[in-house]
Formats: sequence, structure tokens, C-alpha cells
Amino acid sequence: MPTVLYIKGFRFFFFMNEHLPIHIHVSKAGCKAKLELIPEIKMITNQGFKVKEMKEILEITYENCDYLIQKWHETFNQ
Repeated sequence: MPTVLYIKGFRFFFFMNEHLPIHIHVSKAGCKAKLELIPEIKMITNQGFKVKEMKEILEITYENCDYLIQKWHETFNQ
């Protein structure tokens, strides 16, 4: 599970057996979320994050979207 970004305590990572669409997993303090990155950023699942935390996760994802997509392509050779 390569971590591609760690910011404000949020760990953004991929599993090694990932599939399309391009997405990112996020965890912090036992909470988990999954966000689709393409064609647009949207939350797929949320397990335990509060609304304020999800807003923060979305902000971080928007600010780093190009980087996260680049890391996806590097990791999965796509």
C-alpha cells in the first residue's frame, strides 16, 4: 500500500491491486474514505470521517489532484 501523500495527519494511498476508475484511499485515526479522481473528484465511500474532515480531505485532494493522478500512473504504469 504505497503512501503517496501524508498531510495534516491524512494518509493518501493506493492498494497494489487497484482498478479503474482512478481513485485514492484516505485514512486517519481508524477512519477511511475513497475518492474518485477522474473524471471528477467525488467521494465514493466514507467510514467514520466527520463532515469537517471530509471537507478538509476534499480540499487537499483538489489541491493535489494532478500529483495524485501522476502517482497513480507511475505506480500502475498506465
